[in-house]
Amino acid sequence: MKRKTFIAGLALIATFPFVSCSKSESDGKLTIAFLPKSKGNQYFVTCERGARAAATELNAELKFDGPTNPDPAKQNEIVENWITDGVNVIVAACENKDSISTALKKAQAAGIKVITYDADSQPDARSFFVNQATAQAIGEQLMDTAASLTGSEGEFAIITGSLTSSNMNEWIKHIKERQAKYPNMKLVDIKPCDDQKDKAQQEATNLLSAYPNLKAIIAASSLAVPGAAEAVKQAGKTGAVKVLGLGLPSENRTYVKEGVTQAVILWKVEDLGYLAVMAGAAVAKGELAPGATEFTAGKLGKMPVAGDNIVLGKPFVFTKENIDQFDF
Repeated sequence: MKRKTFIAGLALIATFPFVSCSKSESDGKLTIAFLPKSKGNQYFVTCERGARAAATELNAELKFDGPTNPDPAKQNEIVENWITDGVNVIVAACENKDSISTALKKAQAAGIKVITYDADSQPDARSFFVNQATAQAIGEQLMDTAASLTGSEGEFAIITGSLTSSNMNEWIKHIKERQAKYPNMKLVDIKPCDDQKDKAQQEATNLLSAYPNLKAIIAASSLAVPGAAEAVKQAGKTGAVKVLGLGLPSENRTYVKEGVTQAVILWKVEDLGYLAVMAGAAVAKGELAPGATEFTAGKLGKMPVAGDNIVLGKPFVFTKENIDQFDF
């Protein structure tokens, strides 16, 4: 009789599948995985600082990993590892929106909440996109600033991070659209620098040689701004060729104060990382869902939600007059 009872018990257990729980699920603590385009880029190091501040406030565990240099395949590999680890949330800046979307959809199918920030995936591969500012606002600000610096005439070139970068390509699209407002300005070339300062410097040097009448260089990558500035400085064209772009004040302060770079345009980068993690946690807790018009993001207070987009704010222009007020 005892043998029959034991066997029956085993049969009953066998009818229920074993469910593995991550440590975070068992102790109620969220595990949030934070993916940059490249972990050595100071821009994403600053984003990480904000992400860690948010995780501390949330009493969540933060995992931070990414490629050394922008690499869509490496990003996919890291996401696959996080799926295996059973993290609760993935917050990703996507180097290539098409490439990473398959991996992110797999994460969603595994019950992991997905948020993108800085650069988006395909919309069905995440719940919300945390945008630093709208692509249109960024592109228009870059073009308007270039026009202001050049008297709205002359040749200009763009140095971008990567020709496959979805967010940078969106910015460039809006630069081109805004250019119609300035018929006496001509875009002569677009060059990638692979988010490397030395390569940006070399590309800028080549542009200065190829286009002797060049009036401005717009840098759409944070490391392209100091790279372009160094090329202009070494060519003895400080002031003659205007340098502007998206970058960190800390990486461009010297060039701005020397007058080599005229304008650095950005947003509060640390707040971007902070907001992205807060959004991921809110989705995981059921506090942020489709149809929401706002949610509370810790120290940032109530943040507006437009559809599936959460926008940090408008771009800010750093100049010689104000750059010393900022330490990031």
